[in-house]
Amino acid sequence: MILYPAIDLKEGAVVRLKRGDMDAATVYRDDPAAQARDFANAGAQWLHVVDLDGAISGRAVNGAAVDAILTAVSIPVQLGGGIRDMARAEAWIARGVARLVLGTAALKAPDFVREACREFPGKVAIGIDARDGKVAIEGWAETSDMNVADLAKRFEDEGAAALIHTDIERDGMLSGVNVAATAALARATRLPVIASGGVASLEDLRALKSADAPIAGVISGRALYDGRLDLGAALALLAA
Repeated sequence: MILYPAIDLKEGAVVRLKRGDMDAATVYRDDPAAQARDFANAGAQWLHVVDLDGAISGRAVNGAAVDAILTAVSIPVQLGGGIRDMARAEAWIARGVARLVLGTAALKAPDFVREACREFPGKVAIGIDARDGKVAIEGWAETSDMNVADLAKRFEDEGAAALIHTDIERDGMLSGVNVAATAALARATRLPVIASGGVASLEDLRALKSADAPIAGVISGRALYDGRLDLGAALALLAA
């Protein structure tokens, strides 16, 4: 199981939100590249980067910060937020992003997502942000009528690399990861599933590892920044 340290970007700074509320952002660092280097030096194998402003606006906003991260580290970076067309997808792949995370587009522009999966096989993850089992879009500002599992199944045969399942109600709350919902999704789809939202301690990682489901990875943000989760210990646990 791979641990993805999260770097969420708002106005060029590293922040964490609570339940996706842009007005409840905690700023942790004003140098995203330095944060990326720290995670890489501590042994992280991947980074999960989100342009929060881009997710709301539908276009790249924190591009300079993302470029700085890509320059600062050699480990692969997966990027989400504001990637809504092939031109933007192609640009980010050309600039060194290893994997695109497409969320809102999966529901609103499925043909674009399918094209991206075909054009960049193994380099597109479907971001499924869930609120009470329904898919949320537009930076979590809207909740659709689409069930999480139904959206996942739409892209099983399209060449997607993974599904990222985020429980919005737990995200940034340090209330514990939603193991049951993540495991249910992992059993319902053939695609690798990455858990996100609510990770607070090593116990959450143990719970994901012991779940009766093929959970491929987990994203952690606030717990790492607050010191509740030691990155070295977490990596050792998941590698064991």
